[in-house]
Amino acid sequence: MRLIDTHTHLDFDDFDADRDAVLTNSMQLGVERIVVLGVYQRNLQRVWDLALSEPSVYAALGLHPVFLEEHQPEHVQQLRDWLTRLAGHPKLCAVGEIGLDYYIESLDRPRQQTLLDQQLQMAADFNLPVLLHVRRSHADTIAALKRFRLKRCGIVHAFAGSREEAREYIKLGYKLGLGGAATWPQALRMHRVIADLPLESVVLETDAPDMAPAMFPGMRNSPEHLPDICAAVSKLMNIPADTLAAASTANACEVFGWD
Repeated sequence: MRLIDTHTHLDFDDFDADRDAVLTNSMQLGVERIVVLGVYQRNLQRVWDLALSEPSVYAALGLHPVFLEEHQPEHVQQLRDWLTRLAGHPKLCAVGEIGLDYYIESLDRPRQQTLLDQQLQMAADFNLPVLLHVRRSHADTIAALKRFRLKRCGIVHAFAGSREEAREYIKLGYKLGLGGAATWPQALRMHRVIADLPLESVVLETDAPDMAPAMFPGMRNSPEHLPDICAAVSKLMNIPADTLAAASTANACEVFGWD
């Protein structure tokens, strides 16, 4: 079984003690490629260094909406500078993690929208896909994606929307990321939506170290858990795990432009 973890934060200090072992174990379990995402200016270098040092790791660079108060105007320009320097580099795979978060009510929505629009424009300018964080903000996110109409689209990370929202993203050309939350027994609506998703629109992820799947409650999430997530999601879709793994891998390669 060949797998790609399309969304991790493997650079976080949660992995400082055993990052090499996690990468080795993940490879042995069939997780052949791992995407690590930037979330603020101070971890962009760390993400990039990790991608350069590990053959299986690829970098996405972006400014996450949850850290809105940390982002300064110069950080937006610095992100553009990073993308300019790295344009065409095979280890740079996307702009992300970017998006809108309306779950945290204290986050200024107009400022979030401005930041998202700035980064969608960067994705357009550098012909890169985007990795999207969307919490209780599907309508505004979809509206932004319709305005920009990116050629390479991207992935809606940790998708937990409705059937109608799934259809909107799929019509725009986006893949839907499914991870640990999809395995939680209380996520009944999500289970019904997942059962109807077209196989060509699904990719797998962990969001490590967060969102541990149901079979590892209270534990640090890890790319090592991706095979178990694949097995659980395949049951929801009523297909063999190998079929889902193959489709997810092909879909991820399509998004990132990999062979």
